[in-house]
Amino acid sequence: MSLDGKQELRVHIRWMIRRDMPEVLEIERQSFEFPWSEEDFIRCLRQRNCIGMVAEHDDKIVGFMIYELHKNRLHILNFAVHEDFRRSGIGRQMNSKLNSKLSHQRRTRILLEVRETNLDAQLFFRAAGYRAVSVLRDFYDDTTEDAYLMEQQYQPTLQEALQPVNRITRLAG
Repeated sequence: MSLDGKQELRVHIRWMIRRDMPEVLEIERQSFEFPWSEEDFIRCLRQRNCIGMVAEHDDKIVGFMIYELHKNRLHILNFAVHEDFRRSGIGRQMNSKLNSKLSHQRRTRILLEVRETNLDAQLFFRAAGYRAVSVLRDFYDDTTEDAYLMEQQYQPTLQEALQPVNRITRLAG
């Protein structure tokens, strides 16, 4: 069960491929007042460090996430779940998948920006363990709206926390 009592929907999470784009664009349009265009997605995904992931249920795309890989962090750029499937655990499963890419020695945090008016996203990410670390004034190109920079830090296991830090390995990345 999810938090609001809806049955949690199990999804298959995989890399985004070109033929997913029409369904991803539809979710994007229904989710955001200022949606990304297909060109925005393509420009982003052509970058070497930009990754697309989708959640699939019954051969239908029900959610997607676009994120960047950096040396010591991951950065979520875009994340949405189809309106008919919200609050059924899909976002949580996708976030868990992203979390599994964090580690004690390498990428230790996930960052993202959330519009100040997007209360649903703020509450979702807060429930997932993110915290607002700063306000980014006039952050968006399409409005004068501010954004909250939110961060989730990797929680090392007790065994990892007790291991000595190898500075040379960490610096080598």
